[in-house]
Amino acid sequence: MNPSKRRKARELAIQAIYAWQISKNIVISEITKYVVHHNKKCSLDIEYFNQVVSGVIKNVHYLDNIIKLHISQTNIRINPVEQSILRLSAHEIIQRIDIPYKVIINEGIELAKIFGSSKSHKFVNGVLDKIIYEKNKIKTIQQYKK
Repeated sequence: MNPSKRRKARELAIQAIYAWQISKNIVISEITKYVVHHNKKCSLDIEYFNQVVSGVIKNVHYLDNIIKLHISQTNIRINPVEQSILRLSAHEIIQRIDIPYKVIINEGIELAKIFGSSKSHKFVNGVLDKIIYEKNKIKTIQQYKK
């Protein structure tokens, strides 16, 4: 695993997820083909790119529910860029136990700095911290009950 290839895969995944969110009717395979084709000179982990994009799309409602649980204000409307980043990061937290939480948070923050507003990284950091805290709390309770 090459960290820079994985970082590039995440950057392109955010772009694909964002395009899918905004388009609301384009098939994700068309978007991923377009994104990969227009970035064919980039060195990326294409397998990881495909895994995370398809994982987010397949589980988008589940991921959104988890994200909503960890946002302080219930009536807040999440910026589409931040939403893409949170969906990707939440997917990694839940599905990719091979990736340390610190890496997931750091990558989410960096993506927010690249694609988001000047305060996006703080918002993303706060939400991801809460998701990880809750996941660890549940895991601890389950281990205690054994």
